[in-house]
Amino acid sequence: MPGPSPGLCRALLGLWAALGLGFLGLSAVAQEPFWADLQPRVALVERGGSLWLNCSTNCPRPERGGLETSLRRNGTQRGLRWLARQLVDIREPETQPVCFFRCARRTLQARGLIRTFQRPDRVELVPLPAWQPVGENFTLSCRVPGAGPRGSLTLTLLRGAQELIRRSFAGEPPRARGAVLTATVLARREDHGANFSCRAELDLRPHGLGLFENSSAPRQLRTFALSPDRPRLAAPRLLEVGSERPVSCALDELFPASEAWVYLALGDQRLSPEITFEGDALMATATATASAEQEGASQLVCNVTLGGESRETRENVTIYSFPAPVLTLSEPTIPEGKVVTVSCSAGARVLVTLDGIPAVVPGQPTQLQLNTTEDDDRRSFFCDATLEVDGETLSKNKSAELRVLYAPRLDDSDCPRSWTWPEGPEQTLRCEARGNPAPSVHCARPDSGAVLALGLLGPVTRALAGTYRCTAANVQGQAVKDVTLTVEYAPALDSVGCPEHITWLEGTEVSLSCVAHGVPPPTVSCVRSGEARVLEGLLHVVREHAGTYRCEATNARGSAAKTVAVTVEYGPSFEEPSCPSNWTWVEGSGQLFSCEVDGKPEPSVECIGSEGTSEGMLLPLAPPDPGPRVPRISSELVPGIYVCNATNRHGSVVKTVAVSTESPPQMDESTCPSHQTWLEGTEAAALACAARGRPSPQVRCSREGVPRPQRLRVSREDAGTYRCLATNTHGTDARTVTVGVEYRPVVAELAASPPGGVRPGGNFTLTCRAEAWPPAQISWRAPPGAPNIGLSSNNSTLSVAGAMGSHGGEYECAATNAHGRHARRITVRVAGPWLWVAVGGAAGGAALLAAGAGLAFYVQSTACKKGEYNVQEAESSGEAVCLNGAGGGAGGSTAAAEGGTEAAGTAEAQAGGEVFAIQLTSA
Repeated sequence: MPGPSPGLCRALLGLWAALGLGFLGLSAVAQEPFWADLQPRVALVERGGSLWLNCSTNCPRPERGGLETSLRRNGTQRGLRWLARQLVDIREPETQPVCFFRCARRTLQARGLIRTFQRPDRVELVPLPAWQPVGENFTLSCRVPGAGPRGSLTLTLLRGAQELIRRSFAGEPPRARGAVLTATVLARREDHGANFSCRAELDLRPHGLGLFENSSAPRQLRTFALSPDRPRLAAPRLLEVGSERPVSCALDELFPASEAWVYLALGDQRLSPEITFEGDALMATATATASAEQEGASQLVCNVTLGGESRETRENVTIYSFPAPVLTLSEPTIPEGKVVTVSCSAGARVLVTLDGIPAVVPGQPTQLQLNTTEDDDRRSFFCDATLEVDGETLSKNKSAELRVLYAPRLDDSDCPRSWTWPEGPEQTLRCEARGNPAPSVHCARPDSGAVLALGLLGPVTRALAGTYRCTAANVQGQAVKDVTLTVEYAPALDSVGCPEHITWLEGTEVSLSCVAHGVPPPTVSCVRSGEARVLEGLLHVVREHAGTYRCEATNARGSAAKTVAVTVEYGPSFEEPSCPSNWTWVEGSGQLFSCEVDGKPEPSVECIGSEGTSEGMLLPLAPPDPGPRVPRISSELVPGIYVCNATNRHGSVVKTVAVSTESPPQMDESTCPSHQTWLEGTEAAALACAARGRPSPQVRCSREGVPRPQRLRVSREDAGTYRCLATNTHGTDARTVTVGVEYRPVVAELAASPPGGVRPGGNFTLTCRAEAWPPAQISWRAPPGAPNIGLSSNNSTLSVAGAMGSHGGEYECAATNAHGRHARRITVRVAGPWLWVAVGGAAGGAALLAAGAGLAFYVQSTACKKGEYNVQEAESSGEAVCLNGAGGGAGGSTAAAEGGTEAAGTAEAQAGGEVFAIQLTSA
């Protein structure tokens, strides 16, 4: 059977819960007091706003309930134990709504508090005065109507951003609204143009709301300071009709000066001043012009206004009329000798004076007459007029110039008869003439017609010097005058009047003179360089007069100097040191004969052979001044007697010169061969070296590096390189000589290899080494019928491959060169298993075989010829046994191995002297 549904279960649980609450409620009614509650209990609402109030009770079954308030309601919601109502348009500063319920015959009440606040939407600063005097107090007043509650308000008065006064209204009654803040402030200069404002702050943050701020519109304060003094007015006391005069008005201690207003007037005529400021000072300037209608007494007014206050000054001005005098000439331009009338007049009440002569009474004219002369040209006449105005005498004057026409005059002051100018600087040439009209002046040379440029700035040159005729002309006539122009210039020494080079002849009489050009004429003096004495008069010329002289020309315009080189010439002459009588020429030197001759100009010299082989031959001479490429004698010079002739334009001389020839040492292959050969053992001798030369050279030879020992015979150690040096008075010559020492051949070694045993079919080699120079030729002699014998390229080695019995026997090695022959022999035997090699005779070999049969044989080699040859040990298979000519060894048989030395072409030397045997055993 299915269980109950979840919905039903929840309904039953709700029923039980309601019943339980009912029992609990009845219990509470019986046991606890009931109350009424109003939420929010205290509320702060913006004026004109709305608020929901919730009125509730804990009475289980209240009989009735409600909310009492004078505020407007907009809606209500109810429950069993609660009531909610919306209050709108709340404007009262403070109200207390009451929440009540009737429960168990009792009235339950809850009282609330609703207060309103208003933002500081209007913040007003009372207007400031239009101008406020500096140093006086003014009032700042700020009003914030309706804002509140006042206890939460704070008002601040500000100058710009600077706080002047700040006041909080805390502690005011809660219902108080709006606030006023007033302060007294001292006006200062720096407050001019400053903005003042008021800031209101409504701080509701303690009530859970924000901070509400607002500020008034700024108001600008204008402060001023005006001096108690009157303006200073500067104006003329008298002012002529039609004239313009400046007037000025000034005032100090004015702030702000730029805000001041200036009124400046002459009578009813308002002037337009130009105002300038300097700190706290003001200056107004204007131009006053008087009219004829204003003539008489008038007033000049200056008024300065600032901040509604004014300062004014008045000055009296007298306006008068004073026309200028009239000055007339009957003829302003008149020829010389004519009469002219001059008159001067002015207005009424004016007294006139003409050139110091006054009129009889004021208001009448005055005049004078004169007969004109040249001196009256450009004469000025003056007419003075005086007028008395307001106790002050005024004057005016006028002038006129008279022009008198007359013919030209050329005065010495304006056109001098003689002009003297220095050359070079630019000058303005002036020749001026008096005359009216102004005459034209023309200056030209009478001879050439050259015109002198007058009145123009130009350089002064010598070409301008001369006499000119100057003519001045105008319509009245002309004047003529001759003038002389002198151009002065500093001295000049040219090559014509003072040449740079002068030649004198020794023994003559001359004088040193230089002619200089200059104006005024210069004086010339000459002194020798390094001396102070001036040369004067005639000189008897000697060579010592040659040298450098300094000539100086002087005048008033300066000086000039020039160096003059004086050359003294003379005939040729020979001197022994510079042209010797005896001269030796060295062959190959290319040297030229130097024959220097004294003479000016330099003489020409020629030397020609006069006798013998040199007759008619020209002797080459060294140049006097050798250059980088000095000529040389390319061929042989012929010795002999030469005659030298020296000639210049002043004469000639001769001299005899004896010429001889010599030569330096010289060695070549013919006199000192570079390769020389000696033979060992011959008698020691010197190297074959000689040298050519005059005088005869001395030749010395020495070995390079190692000194040559003193020997009687030539040894091989004498071979090497030698240096030979030939010497005489004209130099040395060296030559390198290579010496070779030759010697006869000697077979130094004859050996068999291998030294050990070899059986038939084995290989062996015979080596022959010879000592000889030049190198010896090696030749072999083998046993007859021995096949397959090989020789090396230089025959020093004999080789046998596959030894047979026919290879046994005697082998001979012979060495041969140009100085002789030497041979050595060696015997090779092939028998049984043993190979015997014996140096000597067959008897020695038989004795050795008999003595050593059935034993282990050793091969031993012994030097048997004067101990010069060593016996090498055989390999491990044998030992060498030495057999001498006496039959040393078992059996004492003699086996001969021969060796000897013989001359080329001689018979072979006898056997004997070298005997040794080598026994080779097989393995």
